[in-house]
Amino acid sequence: MNITEKILSKKAGHEVVPGEIIEIDVDLAMSHDGTSPPAIKTFEKIADKVWDSEKIAIVFDHNIPANTIGSAEFQKVCRDFIKEQGISKNYIHGEGICHQVLPEMGLVEPGKVIVGADSHTCTYGAFGAFSTGMGATDLAMVYATGKNWFMVPEANKMEVIGNADKYIAPKDIILNIIGDMGIAGATYQTAEFCGEVIENMGVEGRATMCNMAIEMGAKNGIMEPNSDVINYVCKRTGKTESQLDIVKSDKDTPYKRELTYDITDMEPQIACPNDVDNVKDISKVEGTAIDQCLIGSCTNGRLSDLKDAYEILKGKEINNDVRLLILPASKEIYKQAMDLGYIETFLDAGAIICNPGCGPCLGGHMGVLSEGEVCISTTNRNFKGRMGDPKSQVYLSNAKVVAASAIEGVITHPKDL
Repeated sequence: MNITEKILSKKAGHEVVPGEIIEIDVDLAMSHDGTSPPAIKTFEKIADKVWDSEKIAIVFDHNIPANTIGSAEFQKVCRDFIKEQGISKNYIHGEGICHQVLPEMGLVEPGKVIVGADSHTCTYGAFGAFSTGMGATDLAMVYATGKNWFMVPEANKMEVIGNADKYIAPKDIILNIIGDMGIAGATYQTAEFCGEVIENMGVEGRATMCNMAIEMGAKNGIMEPNSDVINYVCKRTGKTESQLDIVKSDKDTPYKRELTYDITDMEPQIACPNDVDNVKDISKVEGTAIDQCLIGSCTNGRLSDLKDAYEILKGKEINNDVRLLILPASKEIYKQAMDLGYIETFLDAGAIICNPGCGPCLGGHMGVLSEGEVCISTTNRNFKGRMGDPKSQVYLSNAKVVAASAIEGVITHPKDL
């Protein structure tokens, strides 16, 4: 059996098989300021009290602080619900983006079943958890019962091998895979990442890859926890390794597909408008004029991303014809970046530092694009109108490429600076 099947089998109380429908207990349910209100509205039609107030987390990250009357009203609904239901795991004061905050707060562990009213909930597979997104009304049933039904997904084994140069990041690897698979190539399937590159990858890079599993339609992305993950979870939860439910795939387990990706000689990958699977080598798009550069999001707003940008921007200034926005993924990361001198360097380079949150990624606020504008971003989606006007365009890349492009005013390979 693979990791996902083992986790679901333990919850179901029997060995599950792909295609089987099961109803199982959920270990953690999450919603944010954008999805909590519709979940709450539905919940109040079916129940008075949540199943377990200690297993629900609510995070304000999509429009924080509130930028419209509508978002302010949404957040008031959330605050009232938090008080009424006694939900202690609420992060509503700018702590950061849900998919960064929950692991930081020790709420994510290997072997757990985690659901969230946000499609990028698949991020927690980086920690060896089965985690997946769902609709807000579906989450209302979880809030009421603590259970959810799943169809056991078929699994794809995606082995990553080789040695890349210093300009390649985990973002490039997952973009390359999505470009190969297509935006619907793994629909309702598991993307199980493995191989020497994954085994040696840090926590933050793993989170980037699992975060974008949904961009090829996957039900979940998942990895066997390595020592970095285990140490991280133990530090955050206060548990020892022996107290964690670390799950690994059997060596002889069958998969729907077994794919190998060799990153040796890989160029930085760019997802071009208007689909995440429209992936090209940077050499094919170098010189494309840009108006805005964005470093942040639940995909690439972590400390390693900010370090990559810092190393590119140190002692330099951005092009006067572009604007560079930087959004640390959490308050903790923001503070670390200040202590390390990253923020000062960004400010000296001419960047605008925004508070932790999703903001411009979804075209919410703090960097909405106007008609005809072009942005290169470390975010996860670039469909038409994603970051603003339908006639704007978004390219996706790693943080090094975004920083280099901000300096030159066009899409730029960092090696060419």
